[in-house]
Formats: sequence, C-alpha cells, structure tokens
Amino acid sequence: MRLKTKLVTAITSLVFVLATVISWLYLSRMLQQHIEQSWLSTDIVAHQVLFQVRLALETGLRNRPIDLNDPRAVRTAVAESLRQDPGLNSLLTSVINYSPTVLDIAVADHDGRALIAAPDPTQDDQMLPLRPDYATLRNKSLFRILRIVFGPPRVFNVTLGLERNNQPFVTVRVGIRTTFLQNAFHPWLYESFTFIGLAIVISLIVAAFMANLALQPMELISRRLDLLTTQAGADAEAASEAEAPRSVDAVAQVSGKIERLGRRMRNVEEVFSALKENLDQILSNLQDGMMLFTRDSRAVLVSSSIERFLDVHRDHILGAEVRDIFHRNTRLGRTIRDAFDAGMSIVQEEVTTETGRRVAVSLDFIHDDRSQDRHSLGALLTLHDLESVREIESELEVSRRLAAIGRLTAGVGHEVKNPINAIVVHLELLRNKIEREHGAIRHLDVIQSEIARLDRVVQTLVDFSRPVELQLRVQDLRDIVSSVLNLASAEFETRQVRVVSRLPDRPVIVRVDADLLRQALLNVVLNGAQAMASGGDLEVRLSEDSRLASLSVRDHGDGIPDEIRGRIFDLYFTTKKDGSGIGLAMTYRILQLHHGQLDVESKPGSGSTFTFRLPINPADQKTRSSWEPETAVSEGLGQ
Repeated sequence: MRLKTKLVTAITSLVFVLATVISWLYLSRMLQQHIEQSWLSTDIVAHQVLFQVRLALETGLRNRPIDLNDPRAVRTAVAESLRQDPGLNSLLTSVINYSPTVLDIAVADHDGRALIAAPDPTQDDQMLPLRPDYATLRNKSLFRILRIVFGPPRVFNVTLGLERNNQPFVTVRVGIRTTFLQNAFHPWLYESFTFIGLAIVISLIVAAFMANLALQPMELISRRLDLLTTQAGADAEAASEAEAPRSVDAVAQVSGKIERLGRRMRNVEEVFSALKENLDQILSNLQDGMMLFTRDSRAVLVSSSIERFLDVHRDHILGAEVRDIFHRNTRLGRTIRDAFDAGMSIVQEEVTTETGRRVAVSLDFIHDDRSQDRHSLGALLTLHDLESVREIESELEVSRRLAAIGRLTAGVGHEVKNPINAIVVHLELLRNKIEREHGAIRHLDVIQSEIARLDRVVQTLVDFSRPVELQLRVQDLRDIVSSVLNLASAEFETRQVRVVSRLPDRPVIVRVDADLLRQALLNVVLNGAQAMASGGDLEVRLSEDSRLASLSVRDHGDGIPDEIRGRIFDLYFTTKKDGSGIGLAMTYRILQLHHGQLDVESKPGSGSTFTFRLPINPADQKTRSSWEPETAVSEGLGQ
C-alpha cells in the first residue's frame, strides 16, 4: 500500500472514530433527556391522581360513619369513596386514553391490594404485581437504556403515597410500558440516527478530500527538492539516484529526497565546521583586528586580536550591530560610524585614540556585482596597530644587535682566549724568575688580576653566544612563579618589599625550560625589588587567553627614562654601579628561545612593568584537568 494511501486512511479513520464518539455522546444525552421528560410527565400525572384521591376521600368520608378501629370497614369505606367519585374516574379514564406511555393506573392500600384500577376494573381488590421503579432508568447508560426500552416488554411504576397518622395509607401507582416508550422514542431516534449517519459519511468524505488536498503539495515539494539537489551539484549521488528504482508514491519520494538532502547538509556542515575552525585558528594568529559585518551591520566574524583594540571580549561583539560596538564619543568609533552611515570605504586611515595609540583603519564594503543596483552584502573592517609595528621593528633591531653581538663575541672569545692563556703561562714563568724583587711582584699581581677579570668577561661572552639546548617540559607556570618568589624572599625582606601575587586558581600549562625561565624571571624580579630603594609593593600577575600566557611584574620605583629605554636589553648596558649589564639581555634571549615576547612599560616616577608572553600549546591543555600542582600558590609571599 502506498504511503499516501496509508496517511489518507489513517486520517479518515481518526475522523471516523472522533465522529462516532461524538455521535454516541450526543445520542446518550438525547435519550437521557427524553427519559427525564417522560419521568417528569408521568410524575405530574401521579401527583394529579394523588390530589384527586385526597379530594375523593375527603368528600366520600365526610358524612359517613366509620369505625376507625375496624380496618376492614375503613378499607371498604375508602374503596367505595374512590370508586364512586366521578372526578377521579374521569381523570383516570382521560390519562389512560391520552397519555402515550401510561399503561394503567391503580390506587392500592398499604398491603398492595387495589382499591381502584384503570382501565381494568377486574383488578379491584386484587394484589397488584411488583414492578421496578421508573426512576432507575434515569441513571443507566445509553446501552442499558436501549436494551431495556427495545428489549422484551416490561412495565415500570411511578409511585406516590398518602399517609395517615405517619403510616402508609394509600399509594398511587402509574404503570409505564416499554413498548409505549419505543413508540414515543422511535421518531426522534430515527431522525437522530439518520443525522448521525449523514454526519459520519460527510465527515469521512471531507476528511479524505482534505487529506488528499493536504498531501497534494508533495509533488511540488519533490520538484523543488530536485531543483535544489541539481543546484547543489552532486553528480555521483544524482547518478546513483537515477539508477535506483523510483517510487510512484510522492510522499515516499519526498521522504527519501529529504533524507538524502539531510545527509548532504550534514556533510556540508562538517566541512563548514572544519573550515570555521581553521579560519578561527588563522584569525587568532593575526596581529591585525578583523571584523566581518552582514548587510544589516551585524558582526558575524571577529578575530581575537580585536579585543586589544576595543577592550571588549569577542563573545560580546559577535551578533552586535555597529552602533552597539563603536560609539561616537571616541575618535575610532566616530570614524567607523561615519563611514558606515555614508557607505564609504576607508583606505588605511590613521586614527590616534584618546590614549595616544595609533591605529590604521581600513573598511571595505562587499557588493553584489551581478545585481543592477550593486547593493551591499556586508563589510570588512581591519584595524592595524601601528604601535605594534614600531615595537616589532624595535624588537627586530634588538634581535639583530644581539645576533651581531653573538657573532662578534663568538669570534672575539675564540681569538682572545688563546693569547690570554699564553700570557698567563708566561706571566707565571716570569713570576718565578723575579720572586726576590717585591716591587715587581706587586705589579705582576695587578697584571694577573686584570687578566683574570678579562678572562671572566671573555667567558661571559662565550657563554652568551654559545647555542643553548632547551629542555622543554610541560610545566604549570604558577609553580615556576612561586619557586622564584620563594627564592627571592630573602632579598625582599632585606629591601622591605611586599610581594602581591595574583595567580589564577587553575593551572596555566606551558611547554618551557623551567630552569632558564626561572633565571629570566629572577632577573626581572630582583631588578624590580632593587628599583624600589625605600621598599614598596611588587605586583606579580599571571593570566592567560586562548593563545598566550601573560606574566607581568610591576614595581613602583623611579621608572626608566625614555632616552635609555631602548637600550636596556643591550649586552653590558647597565645604570647600576655594581651591575654587569647581562641580566636583561639574557632574559630577552631566553624569551626569544621560547618563541615568546618581553614587553616593557615604564613611566618616570611611576615604576615599570615587565610582561612575559609565552605561547600556549592547545594540545598541552588536555592535561589541565588532571594536573596536580607541585607547590601551593601563596598570596603576599615575602611580606
């Protein structure tokens, strides 16, 4: 059976069941109403007869002497009064003749023997048969009522009593025959069944028609799906579909095509997810901030670098409109908003922000060249940090200088080391020859100490230029910071420096040479402590994002003057009387070996901030959940 036929049959069957249930409830309600009406009309007749019996007794027994202590005499007087009363007899005759459901009427004494009976007078003084009460039909179900009314003939009574001295005296019994009820119910039952039958037939016809009409668009949907499949361009799958047997059922065809289209969409979704992941990875490595806007100026693609320009997390930017991202109270926001409002592109326009940061702004609108009006499909915004370019150029210059120094020191160390060794040997021989002249020995001691100092300088140059073999291990950066702070705690106490460390609760996993990184951080921490001559707070803060771990060390000393800030990483450059000028140069080189970055921010009189930036390997983050720190993270170490 075709699926369409099954659906039409199921819908039609559901409508049939619903119409049948409603019809059954309607018929049950109607039958109960007619039973109730029949009972009410018969109850009225019984009350009329009872009233007439009371009048007949009052009239017949008024002037008649009766021995009230003789029950037989009382019954005889009552029976004669009822039988001789013309009003009561007239009422009984009229009810029997004109009531469609009443079979007989009898007035009986308290023993159930008839005092007067109609229409059969032979029932007088006879015991009346026991009959069920007609009121019991009122609470029965439709099926039971139909069985009783349309079953074997039965008679029900409607009974009313008259009491004397709080004792039953006479009862009025009105008999109703079920065959009479059949005759009374038959006309409206016939009409009801006819109406119900027509309603069910019409409902089935309408349901079948509407079901076919509702499923008619399936063919149109099938053609649209064919068109969509063709536009999607799946030659191999189209060929396999052509070879497969085609069903004549439109619903089955649409179901199969939707399933194949869904499978294709899942494949496309997987490809899209992979492309989006690759795109996010590419954008995360870009230094420039990039934002892609839709036609209605909503951001749908945001690089992570944009956070550096706007100081807003990218999750809060995605989906927002231009007016919610850029505000006119800032120079950068005013420039971008004006360009969006005018629909004009921006080509490398330099904007200086309120903080003095120089940003190059580029805005390109994407147009649909196939349309006649070339309406905009969206816009691409690029923010280029000119300050970072200058910093990168400065770092490259420092790297070139360090590389040149390395090459120079490698040659100088090799060339100077051998003559120094020869001078030391001959100086020792000369010392043995002129031991007796004390004045000459004093000069030899000076020469030897200076040669030893020159040897240490040359050895330092050799060590600095020698290639370093990194011992990279997965480390929790918090442990390295804690160990360095513990190591320098004695220096902090001596200089009255209070360390305020703010380390995250969860591990910061990096792949580094722990010994070298400790040496680099120790150089910066000691420099910060020594920069505060009168003591103070040394702030150490560790944080991370999706790409980098940032470790900043801030002191509150005198700061670094602008004229020497560019030389602090030069080898042997120092402003300390007892400094060697090697510490910061070695720190810078260690960060370079780890593909990291060392940034310096300093204002004279406000202190300096050195920031270590180390790359985070996403693969190493899998160990974060099971990482157990080696040392506890403490607040205020070295206080």
